[in-house]
Amino acid sequence: MSKFVILLGGHLTVTDRLKRQIAGARVLAADSGMRHAEALGVEPELWLGDFDSTSPALARRYEHVPRRTFPAAKDMTDGELALSEAFALGATSIILCGAFGGMRADHTMLHLTMAVAQAAEGRDILLSSGIEEAWPILPGKYNPDLPSGTLFSIIGFTELQGLTITSAEWPLDNVKVPFGSSLTVSNVVRGTLGVFLRSGCGVLVATLEGERDRPIVNTTR
Repeated sequence: MSKFVILLGGHLTVTDRLKRQIAGARVLAADSGMRHAEALGVEPELWLGDFDSTSPALARRYEHVPRRTFPAAKDMTDGELALSEAFALGATSIILCGAFGGMRADHTMLHLTMAVAQAAEGRDILLSSGIEEAWPILPGKYNPDLPSGTLFSIIGFTELQGLTITSAEWPLDNVKVPFGSSLTVSNVVRGTLGVFLRSGCGVLVATLEGERDRPIVNTTR
């Protein structure tokens, strides 16, 4: 498996869990996502984007990193460009670091929907801010690696049919969740979480209990 990390421009809190997750991965940076490189102790092999949100100081600090520059008027975000490049380089597993928060809620929503679309193509994608993680949920069975006590929600992007949740504070057994329902918001892992979905799509979003009190770093785009 070829694992890649893509540094995006949202919030990022560096935790031991995140460091373990990214260990051994190849790294790409999308525009201002490069500011997370030092805190994570990584150096990207390629820096992509239109660089409209990269500060002069950051540009100078990483002027030795190969760049691929795109016009501001383009059909893809810098994050999507980096994702496409990772797949072109043979990525089979991707962690989007800095996928949540920042000044652009539209980018956060795009990252979530983009991950679901890529998962539908059979690709393995995790989104992380260090404190929050998200996985695309499509028809099938899932056992996300989450500690007992973790707060999690399943957000449907469609109606969810045949949803089963086991080892949780509020288990479900083969239920239908209407689109827009809050039924699957704010559950808690109790043991080894299991999720099964018969049809539909969405995301599982988890808040890591042990990380919530850590200070948020690198939050300026």
